[in-house]
Amino acid sequence: MGKRLREILRDSGLTARALALAAGWDESKCSRLINGRTLPSDDDIRAWCRICGAEEEIPDLIAASRDADSMYVEWKRLQRSGMKRLQETRVSLYEETRLFRFYCSQFMPWPLQTPGYMRAVLTAFAEFHDAPRDIEEAVTTRAARNRLLYEGDHRFAILMEESVLHDRVADDEVMAGQLGQLLEGMSLPSISLGIIPSGVPRKLWTMETFSIYDDKRVFVELLSAGVTVTQPREIALYIKGFTELASSAVYGNQARALITGALAALG
Repeated sequence: MGKRLREILRDSGLTARALALAAGWDESKCSRLINGRTLPSDDDIRAWCRICGAEEEIPDLIAASRDADSMYVEWKRLQRSGMKRLQETRVSLYEETRLFRFYCSQFMPWPLQTPGYMRAVLTAFAEFHDAPRDIEEAVTTRAARNRLLYEGDHRFAILMEESVLHDRVADDEVMAGQLGQLLEGMSLPSISLGIIPSGVPRKLWTMETFSIYDDKRVFVELLSAGVTVTQPREIALYIKGFTELASSAVYGNQARALITGALAALG
């Protein structure tokens, strides 16, 4: 935040003293804000941008400021209280969201995961990050989210890379059940499932797994951390990316053929 405020001030051609005078602040307040010692209030951001002639920056900066503490959170920090607690962190967001958009390049989408697949993924995750091993409680909590597929007016637009169908993150029995779950899920009226075939021309490259909640929030999954995006400009970029990825996907019978092919490959 401090760096961005400094850039806006520099672009305006004003000095910190001139800005402080126009805002009715002590000059030391400008110093605290641009050096990151004080987090700006919404009114501070509005005044700063208005005086610097950068009103268009206000929505993005306010969104970033409000979520500054939670925009980048290491998995290790999230997992201190256990894997079950990690699964509970965004329940209210899920319940409030009407349109979910998932792009999955690493794992099956959580709304269609079977308990066996969840157990395999969460176990590997806990081992890698040396997290508490309350796996069964975490699986129960995660599986409870799937009621959203059948309750209310939630809609799920899901895109998957074909490689996810073939990644053996669990044994063959679990993978067969998981692929069968995808086929069953495709028939639900709340779900649109598209699969991006491997080895075909496409508009966008394979990227990190991300999910979009209405037009309000994006969650990006990295190896070391979860990144929450709330700035409208960035959210719009992820929505554009999702749309372009969707144009490379196949649906319906073509998607089913890819899933059944993965099932057959299990032998």
